[in-house]
Amino acid sequence: MTQKHQFLKKYFGYDQFREGQEILIDSILAGKDTFGIMPTGAGKSICYQLPGIMMEGITLVITPLISLMKDQVASLKEAGIRGAYFNSSLTQGQYFKALEYAKRGTYKIVYVAPERLMNREFLDFARSVKIEMITVDEAHCVSQWGQDFRPSYLKILDFVEQLEHRPIISAFTATATRQVREDVAQILELKEPTILTTGFDRKNLFFSVQKPGNKYSVLKNYVDTHPGKSGIVYCLTRKLVEEVCQRLEEEGIAATRYHAGLSDEERRTNQDDFIYDIKPIMVATNAFGMGIDKSNVNFVIHYNMPKNIESYYQEAGRAGRDGENADCILLYGGKDVVTNQFFIEKDSENEELEPEEREKIRERDRMRLKKMTFYCHTNECLRNYILNYFGERSPGYCGNCINCLTQFEERDITSVARHILGCVDNCGQRYGLTVILDAVHGGDTEKIRRYRLDEDDYYGTESDKSIHFLRQAADYLLLNDYLTQTDDRYSVLRLGPKAGPVLARKEQVTMKAAKEREPGAVKAEKASKRDYEIENPGLFEALRALRTKIARIQSVPPYVVFTDKTLREMCARVPKTREEMLDISGVGEAKFKKYGKEFLRVIEENS
Repeated sequence: MTQKHQFLKKYFGYDQFREGQEILIDSILAGKDTFGIMPTGAGKSICYQLPGIMMEGITLVITPLISLMKDQVASLKEAGIRGAYFNSSLTQGQYFKALEYAKRGTYKIVYVAPERLMNREFLDFARSVKIEMITVDEAHCVSQWGQDFRPSYLKILDFVEQLEHRPIISAFTATATRQVREDVAQILELKEPTILTTGFDRKNLFFSVQKPGNKYSVLKNYVDTHPGKSGIVYCLTRKLVEEVCQRLEEEGIAATRYHAGLSDEERRTNQDDFIYDIKPIMVATNAFGMGIDKSNVNFVIHYNMPKNIESYYQEAGRAGRDGENADCILLYGGKDVVTNQFFIEKDSENEELEPEEREKIRERDRMRLKKMTFYCHTNECLRNYILNYFGERSPGYCGNCINCLTQFEERDITSVARHILGCVDNCGQRYGLTVILDAVHGGDTEKIRRYRLDEDDYYGTESDKSIHFLRQAADYLLLNDYLTQTDDRYSVLRLGPKAGPVLARKEQVTMKAAKEREPGAVKAEKASKRDYEIENPGLFEALRALRTKIARIQSVPPYVVFTDKTLREMCARVPKTREEMLDISGVGEAKFKKYGKEFLRVIEENS
């Protein structure tokens, strides 16, 4: 067994590396700059933690995620590794005390927020010790092309230049397009780096987009049919977070909330309630989740559509980090587009930039929003759409998304397309989607009368179709460049580059539409593919109870003790000796020394 495998087993409890980990670790140990693009839950932290404890000097991890620092340091401690973090959550006394210990060489791995790098005291520490590696976590934040650009990340190079010797630089991110990857490598001045993209696919995640009339009913039904499961519900606004959480609580569901309008103390308390499974459902804005390493999140429901694919995949990826099956459900509504457009136009996060640069970022955000909207309307494989967005080829059928489990048929919508396009053309391309569809449907609304659209040649030409079907057809026309929409707050329909031949009756338009199926057919098909049973559920609950007890005593989240996946393996294999327990994935020597005998006792009592 090689030294790196010995360290992997001793400190982390794993017998083998996951995809890509060994290549990245070998690169770092060889002294090379390294850039890893790995999906959420793929094990990025081990890629820098393991070489960090094997190398002689200190590994400095730069991350904006305060919650991640706290959890990672707690996890390192549980594994028998000394670590520390420096961020705004520390008092001045704690900050200077931790710096004092760090100077003495107490810690192998030190986490720091980018804003702290150029502080005089921190620079003094950095110059007085041997920093062997600097790891840039969430590396996409360094790029203006990234969805979470942070100007503070641009200080990293200034910091490196202050050091006597340039350390190895490693960078990691979960979501990066080709353009972002190139930007990161250039801005961080990586020298002949090893760059590895392990693939963005998370096969254990089931993707679904729904367009319900009543979003809350769908959410409540899901929670009721998945009792005891832990999940995150993302809402676009603070107001909606409050409303949804309150309704869940009033119906006796253990839920909590998180958004920037709460006090620091309340956010901290609510986050802990979720992490410690006191309240297993978190209703939150996108302010929640960065750096939350909770492994047993069984579902992520987006109550509203996010503003881009990067954010969606990152947030959805917080489900199923333990490798178990998990659901990622997006509840789409037309107002979600308008709300996101408003946020983009009012964005003030990048005020440090010049006006021209800010406008470039807004333009890119508008394009990302358009691609996110297309995701919500496509009838193709949802996983394939996401992977293609990140530049990854996929088979086009995954068998584990709602579209792949729905039967579609080709429908000729040429007549419908001509009527919608013709109405847009006749109106001088001045109105939005709702007005145009109401016109061709023959609606008698105030706007129809005010704009005199009831006198238009296309008024009522599709009165025999449902508004739902007409909206599907319009979405298809938008998705395939027959129509376009302006990017302002009040989106106006315009004819797209492919509209001409259709209006000239020279081209037909066909669309994939869902066949009518028996109620619950898709749900049953999905369940048959994905459901699984826990071997010995009584033992599983006994192990969970012991884990909760230990977690409370140690003041760490339960998954830091052992993940659900590790407990499931204990139930399946029923270890009786130290050697058998150490053979369980996730049980390292340090953890066995702390908890092994207690878990063996519970296994014996419940077997």
